[in-house]
Amino acid sequence: MKSGFISIIGRPNTGKSTLLNMIIGTKVAIATPKPQTTRNTIRGIFTDNIRDKQMVFLDTPGIHMPKNKLGEKLVASSRRSMRDVDLVLLLVDERSKLEEEDKIFKNLASISSPKIIVINKLDVMKPDQFKGLYDYYKTKEGFEDVIGITAKDGKNVDALLDKVALYCNDENIHFPENMYTDQQERFLASEIIREKLFMYLDKEVPFGVAVSIEKFKEIKGIIDMEAVITCERDSHKGIIIGKSGRKLKGIGKSARLELEDIFGVKVNMKLWVRVRKNWRESDVQLKNLGYGDI
Repeated sequence: MKSGFISIIGRPNTGKSTLLNMIIGTKVAIATPKPQTTRNTIRGIFTDNIRDKQMVFLDTPGIHMPKNKLGEKLVASSRRSMRDVDLVLLLVDERSKLEEEDKIFKNLASISSPKIIVINKLDVMKPDQFKGLYDYYKTKEGFEDVIGITAKDGKNVDALLDKVALYCNDENIHFPENMYTDQQERFLASEIIREKLFMYLDKEVPFGVAVSIEKFKEIKGIIDMEAVITCERDSHKGIIIGKSGRKLKGIGKSARLELEDIFGVKVNMKLWVRVRKNWRESDVQLKNLGYGDI
C-alpha cells in the first residue's frame, strides 16, 4: 500500500470540511453554512483498500482577507499546508469571486505540488453555469485537472478519489489502517461545541467565540467534561446564555447528543461562558485558547 498527503484549500464555505467528512465516512471536521468555521488544520485519514492507497487529507481554514490576528494566523496556516504535500485540491463553487480567486492563483504559482481544481456544489448549478466555470478554470495554467463534484451527497467524489490516488506514491503508510483522524477527543469535543455555537447564534457573535475543554475524563463508560466558551463582549455573553439560560442549554444538549453518538458512551457536560475582550487581537489570549501554533 502506498500513501500521500493532500491539502484541501479554498475560500471560506466552499465545502472543504463537507468533502473531508464525505471521503472519510464520518465526521472529523465541523461544517456549517457560515464561512470561516474551520480554524485549525484538520487531518483526515482515508485508507482505501480498493485503490491500495492511504490518503491523508488536510482540511484547512478558508483563505480570506484577515481582519484580526486570528485571521492572519488562519490564512498563514492554510498557506503552510500547501507546502510539502503530494497534491493540492483547490475547491471553488457557484459563488466564485474571480478577483479573490486570482489572488489564490498567484499564491499557488509558487507551490510546486501538483494541483487540481474541484468545482463543488453541482447540485445548485445549471449545466450552462457549470460549463462556464469549467471552461474558465481549464484556461488556468499550473493545474493538472478540473473536476466537478457535489460533496454533500458524494456525487462524483469517487471519480475525484481516482485522480487523487494517482499522486499517492509514498512507499510507506503513516497511520494505522483503522485510524481516521489524528485529532484528540478533547479537540473534537471543543469543535463540536463550537459548531453548535455557529448553528445557534446569529451575525457576528459566533466568529468571536472560542471553546476550551477544562476537564475531560472517562470513568466507567461515562465521559465527564467541562468546557468554557470565551467571547469578546458582555452583550455577546448574554446572547450565548439566552433568556433563563435556555440558549446555552440548547447548545449543550445538541453538542452532548452528537458527542455521545461519536464516542459511543454517555456524556455529562457542563458549559460556562466568560468574556475576554478583543481576544482575537491578543497574542497571549490566542496562545491560551489554543491558536498560538496553528
